[in-house]
Formats: sequence, C-alpha cells, structure tokens
Amino acid sequence: MVLVARQKQTLFLLAVGLLAWLVPGAGHFVLKENKRSIIIFTTIMLTFCVGIYIGSIGVINLFGATPWYVVGAQIMNSPIVLALGQLTRGGAYPVYGWPNEIGQIYTSTAGLLNLLCVVNAVYLAYLRGVQTAGG
Repeated sequence: MVLVARQKQTLFLLAVGLLAWLVPGAGHFVLKENKRSIIIFTTIMLTFCVGIYIGSIGVINLFGATPWYVVGAQIMNSPIVLALGQLTRGGAYPVYGWPNEIGQIYTSTAGLLNLLCVVNAVYLAYLRGVQTAGG
C-alpha cells in the first residue's frame, strides 16, 4: 500500500517537473498557484523573446555554440528550443558580435530561470504530498 502511494507520488512529481519544463509556469498551474504561474510564464517568455529579438534565432545554435545550448541552459526553456535548434542547424542564421553574445546570455538566463522554477514546482508538489500523507 505504501509502495503504491510512493509510486503515485513519484509519477506526480515527474509529471509536474515535465509540465514545468514544457511550458514555463505549467507546473505551478497544476498545483493551483495561478498567480505565480502567470508571473513565471511572463518573465521567462519575455526574457527568452528579448534574447531572440536581440540576436535572432541564430543565437540558438547546437553546433556553433554548444556550451550555451546545453551547459548554458538554453535547452531548459522548453522543447521550442529543440525546434529552433533544428532550424539553425548548419549555420543557416549566422549572428556575430554583440547581438550574438547578448542574445545567448538572455536566452540562457531564461533557461536557468525556468530550471529554478521546475525545481521549485517539484519541491512544492513534494511538500504537498508529504503534508497529505503525514497529516
């Protein structure tokens, strides 16, 4: 009985984390944190879009800027980055100089913010599961 409850909680935590990565703020939305969800979505999407605006989609470059893409956490924004990475494959949209660097910084910052929000959503879901089990 305890094993089944633990498996359900683990699946719920994974679902919250996956939703929070797919759409910024969706993990908090599932937890009924609507205001926080809207703030997270707006902040992360605006930061990401400003980075794309400054540097074009060329700043998302899997092969030319791998540290920014993977280690720099552009991929943590959402699966949209995977699609944009496919569009820019092969250097189809070259960007040089300051626009490239600033765009990469903004898009990576948005990804790292989303990573923090994913962790926060999973932690809140875990706390709620512990409270319901314990009390």
